[in-house]
Order: sequence, then structure tokens, then C-alpha cells
Amino acid sequence: MKNIQYPIKFSFRITTLSNDFTATDATGSTIAYVRQKMFKLKEAITVYSDTSKNQVLFTIKANKWLDWSAAYSMLDANGNEIGKIARKGWRSMWKAEYNIIDQHEKLQYRVQEASVWTRMADSLVGEIPVLGFFTGYMFHPTYNVTDVNGDIVVKLKKKPSFFGKEFEVEKLSDIEEDDKERVMLGLMMMIILERRRG
Repeated sequence: MKNIQYPIKFSFRITTLSNDFTATDATGSTIAYVRQKMFKLKEAITVYSDTSKNQVLFTIKANKWLDWSAAYSMLDANGNEIGKIARKGWRSMWKAEYNIIDQHEKLQYRVQEASVWTRMADSLVGEIPVLGFFTGYMFHPTYNVTDVNGDIVVKLKKKPSFFGKEFEVEKLSDIEEDDKERVMLGLMMMIILERRRG
């Protein structure tokens, strides 16, 4: 995932049992295919170079058993840890909040849901028969990635689509080259978790 060209689009596949999506850049080129391992006691996803699944780029897996405050380690193709994304415990129950941490255990970025009301409306209406199919066009949760100074550097937004299967990642300011993959991997893991929560 070098030389990432924003915006990035996450497109979930709704015809498979697995929780998976393709990430494409501004040119329409596939930069990753993300697949969640099914029926695991611990959360885990694999990031491939494309849908052929011939080349594993990264894996992300929970450090401990499923828990409101689980941390997820990001590992490169050689198994080296390059960072973590950690959910902010019970504070994330109503409004998603995560920390992106580097390989030296240093906090670098925070991911926060912009509006708790959008999440609640999306979840509630999604439970109504028939009407629930259209929530992807009605409600669009947004997640802001902020640096240690509180400045927004990246924004992830749900796009209008059936079943809420389309998301877009937009870069608002410069990110250190070493951090770009860590931020992208953190968002990939987060959206798998948050999409499942509703």
C-alpha cells in the first residue's frame, strides 16, 4: 500500500458469508483486499494485495479475547508488529473511539465518530423491516482521524449505498510517510468492527 492516492474507497461484498471488502484508490486501482477470518474466538483480518489472495500484505489480530477494550496488533508480511489500534473501552459503546499506536507503543492518532446521533438513528432504523434496507442512503456516519494536536488529518465517511457497503477515506492534511499504512490499517480494522455493530 505504498504511494496511496486519496480518496480511497472501501467496497464491501454483500454476496459472501465473510466480512470482506476491496480498497481502491483515486485511480480505481485495487490497493488491498481485506478479509475477516470467520468463526474465530479472537478477531482477525488479513490484508491481501488484491482479490486473488496470492500475496498477504498485513494481518491484524486481537491481542486478547473479545472485549470492549481489545487492542489489535498490525503485523507486516514477515510477522513484525508495526503498530496497534485500540478501542477506548466503554467510551466506545455509544460513540466509536479508537487510538492508533506506533510500534514503540506511542500514541499517534485518535479515531472518533463525529456524531453519536447518526449512529443511533442508523442502528434503530436498520432494525425496521423493509425500511432497514434504505439506511445506507439515509444515514452517513463519519469518523475523524486526529493527530496529537487535535487536528483532523483523515476523514472516513459512509457513502450512500444499499446495505451500507460503501465508505470513503479522504486525506485532509499531510501524514508522515511512515504513518500512512498504519492509519489505513487502523481504519480497515475499525470499519470491520463498527460496521458489524451497526
